[in-house]
Amino acid sequence: MIQTLLFLVLTVLMVVALIEILLLSAYCVIARIRKKMNPNLLIRIKKTAIFFAVVMILNVGLIIHSQLTASTPHIVDGNGNKPENSIAELKKLELNGRKQWISLRGWNKDAPVLLFLAGGPGGTQMAAVRHELAELEKHFVVVNWDQPGSGKSYYAEKTENITAETYIQDGYALTEYLKERFSQEKIYLMGESWGSALGIFLVNKYPESYHAFIGTGQMVAFADTERMDYEKALEIAKSKGNTTVTKRLIANGKPPYYGKDMVWKSAVYLNYLGAYMAENPEIHNSGYNTLRDILSSEYGLLDKINFFRGIINTYNHVYQQLYTIDMRTDYTKLDVPVYFLLGRHDVNAPTVLAEEYVQALDAPDKRIVWFEHSGHSPWINEPVKFVKEVLSCFLENKTQE
Repeated sequence: MIQTLLFLVLTVLMVVALIEILLLSAYCVIARIRKKMNPNLLIRIKKTAIFFAVVMILNVGLIIHSQLTASTPHIVDGNGNKPENSIAELKKLELNGRKQWISLRGWNKDAPVLLFLAGGPGGTQMAAVRHELAELEKHFVVVNWDQPGSGKSYYAEKTENITAETYIQDGYALTEYLKERFSQEKIYLMGESWGSALGIFLVNKYPESYHAFIGTGQMVAFADTERMDYEKALEIAKSKGNTTVTKRLIANGKPPYYGKDMVWKSAVYLNYLGAYMAENPEIHNSGYNTLRDILSSEYGLLDKINFFRGIINTYNHVYQQLYTIDMRTDYTKLDVPVYFLLGRHDVNAPTVLAEEYVQALDAPDKRIVWFEHSGHSPWINEPVKFVKEVLSCFLENKTQE
């Protein structure tokens, strides 16, 4: 928090100094033209330039320090003691030649490994999962992965080179690393929103590496989802007499969208639906705590900036590549148990699509678990029940293996 405030103060000072340099330089040019040069102007420009340089050096140093000292907090019990066999680690890996970051957290490093796949593409939920699902750390080594183009791994690959296959390749490489490091033949896999689709891709291609999969905020058919979200937002806006949103939606036209402004067009209905769910009294603890998450110790100052760059740039580039995917026809046979933990009031990822997918799916075990007080993020809306259901699905599966 202090680092962030200091960074903001130094940045403001840099901007003010730069503006002053530009203004003084302009005055200097005018003075030369008029042949009324004031020597004090040059002295003031020089002093301001030195001030700007010093502040910039301090800011760069602060950014570097924040990146080097980023960490994930120790695991502690109710008495403030660190469990003897616990693990709390922030680690940089090279996956298929791409440098990426993960966090590993658990009370017992010999526990089963659970890899959490964040939403997006381009989203980072390393801190959010630690805050919301800390209870899982008592039963698993919980691994969070900042995927290429997101958060701490924003520079792992050039945005224009990232595809769905990039995530599949790196997700598998990470899985193999975790299996080897913790001497486990298989790990558990969980994905939310975009991560729920990536999870399906992984268990489909590498079923031998996973005990079971949980998807929440499950994505099924990307183009259908966008069209349904658009229609739902338009319906709500019209019913509420919200002419501003209605006009913007109509002006943008029906999705799917393509091009550089895709993210801004889709944001009109996605943000509107998000606000709609936040206002729903049936949904508990309805919103992301973005400020808390971005200020968390896992993120250095550059990571905090890339927190948002991933949501905009990576999402815009990758998401429109996914429109042709439909789980109901493309991934109907999976060789691992699959469980969908869905919010009853989710209007972001229409649950009717997940219900249709379950009907079409051939898997060793499959089911939907409903969360009556949740929207798109049951793991945030009802975290206590969510942990209970995760343990039920995964531990039940463990006894059947």
